[in-house]
Amino acid sequence: MSIKITGFETHDVRFPTSLTGDGTDAMNTDCDYSSAYITLFTSSPSLQGHGMTFTIGRGNDIVCTTISQLASKLIDKDIESLFENMGQTWDWLNSDPQMRWIGPEKGVVHIALGAVGNAIWDLLARVRGKPLWKLIVDFTPEEFVKAAAWRYISDAITKEEALQMLREKEAGKKDREAKVREVGYPAYVTSAGWLGYTDEKVARLTKEALAAGFNHFKMKVGANVDDDLRRGTLIRSIIDDPQYATVKRDPGSKELEGKNAGPTGSVLMIDANQVWDVQQAIDYVKKLEPIKPWFIEEPTAPDDILGHAAIRKALKPHGIGVATGEHAHNRMVFKQLLQAQAIDVCQIDSCRLAGVSEVLSVLLMAAKFGVVVCPHAGGVGLCEYVIHLSLIDYIAVSGSMERNVLEYVDHLHEHFVTPCSINDKGRYNVPNNPNEGYSIEMREESIAEYEWPNGTYWTQRRGV
Repeated sequence: MSIKITGFETHDVRFPTSLTGDGTDAMNTDCDYSSAYITLFTSSPSLQGHGMTFTIGRGNDIVCTTISQLASKLIDKDIESLFENMGQTWDWLNSDPQMRWIGPEKGVVHIALGAVGNAIWDLLARVRGKPLWKLIVDFTPEEFVKAAAWRYISDAITKEEALQMLREKEAGKKDREAKVREVGYPAYVTSAGWLGYTDEKVARLTKEALAAGFNHFKMKVGANVDDDLRRGTLIRSIIDDPQYATVKRDPGSKELEGKNAGPTGSVLMIDANQVWDVQQAIDYVKKLEPIKPWFIEEPTAPDDILGHAAIRKALKPHGIGVATGEHAHNRMVFKQLLQAQAIDVCQIDSCRLAGVSEVLSVLLMAAKFGVVVCPHAGGVGLCEYVIHLSLIDYIAVSGSMERNVLEYVDHLHEHFVTPCSINDKGRYNVPNNPNEGYSIEMREESIAEYEWPNGTYWTQRRGV
């Protein structure tokens, strides 16, 4: 008997992270981490699909409305007909001419499509009884290519090139899967470096992260260069001190080559969240050279391809790379960043891009251009999402995780049924539950408490 999609629910879920300064940076000074969340219902009562996209508060309701517009197309659709060709399903959802007009393939419409597309992938993984990453790494190269989004990128990579790349990686997939299951996937910590934290809190959190096994740390910059130098020097003084490093690495190893690692093998990265013009970014980051960052993330407007290229060229003599992608709207922006040699690190986002199918396309392009993929996470639910994407990249696409690091932020994981976790070496554990899909199912009690504006947290706070 065929199973059909019978309905859906959306939820505007907002967490009051602005009260503690979590998520604060030079551009985003007031962040309430929020989830525009969808559950797909089917004619099999026990079978559901879950998806979400991430915002930082106001406007989350607008995204939920757009999710509803897109998801309405799925009603009465047979799920196996959707699963048969996920790339084609993605194209179909993306091609409604009236909805497309208010993108196209950018902004609210695109991130709403990310939530809907991710919910379908979650449903597919649950039907097949595998976590999402395992579902996709078990694909044949032909199935992988069929699942990706291909319009507008053939000048950067063709389906034939992608097939050849994937076939070349087939032989080592089982070994790579066994290795990452054993050691975990490398992670870096942002939780210590929010701009709104006091120096005392930064120092405490940095020491705690070192004790947990991390050796890559990111701090927010861009509000005041003297403050940034002070905070960066503080973090450097801790991460480079042997007394705090529970796991010491060789700074001359291939894993750390070109990352400006200190004597204990620890690495510092900096993130401006788009606050500067191009020349301003170059001048500002040069002043931060004493704290030896590996890269500057989002130094300017996320759509400015040539601006990123100019910044990268200017900072290269100073040994500082450029990373971006958190707000790269779509695969075409990534295509141009790669073609223009504008980035050293590709930072895909699990729901700024319109779901898994578009992410697969970017992973393939980054592998062809030889650019390391270090996904953006943090937020709410993003860490749960992106471990799957990094595992797909390592096992099936790039074949490497030695230089990769996946962002980890220790916030809000308790609201998910199958939260991500970190081992004692500062690495993500591999999701193993065959029933967890894309790991994004939110606890019902969390939705009831934090749904805006009538969840119990918000109504009680309003009363106070």
